[in-house]
Amino acid sequence: IRIRGTIGVSPKAKKVMQLFRLRQLHNATFVKLNEATIRMLRLIEPYVTYGYPTRATVQKLIYKRGFGKIRNQRIPIADNSVVEEGLGSMDICCTADLVNEIYNVGDNFKQANNFLWPFKLSNPSGGFSRKTKLLHFMEGGEAGARGEEINKLVKRMI
Repeated sequence: IRIRGTIGVSPKAKKVMQLFRLRQLHNATFVKLNEATIRMLRLIEPYVTYGYPTRATVQKLIYKRGFGKIRNQRIPIADNSVVEEGLGSMDICCTADLVNEIYNVGDNFKQANNFLWPFKLSNPSGGFSRKTKLLHFMEGGEAGARGEEINKLVKRMI
């Protein structure tokens, strides 16, 4: 989830955020963790927060804020036909299959994640703390890795 704006961001960090499709404040995406993406996350740590979502969190995000990409258009995932049209060729024919593919990081994770438009979340209810937004999560701030605590933040932002 991107938690800081674009002003004063180094070009390298800006490029990494473009690769992760985090172009706007409060955008969220799913990322498959490997050595390369972990290095990229370290580079943009001051501007984003990340962690391991539960199945319930993934499900809420997709059902409430999910939009699919069909012919480069942003279509809300209102019923299974949208998922069927976008990902039917990969044996993902309903929203439950999509949730399962994203949560379990299956063989078609890349295509499923690319089909999903980046989630546009709202400000967290209760807000960020003014003093600690810019600090790392380990120092009592908001940015950086937060493990399972990401679920609480997403719940406040949906």
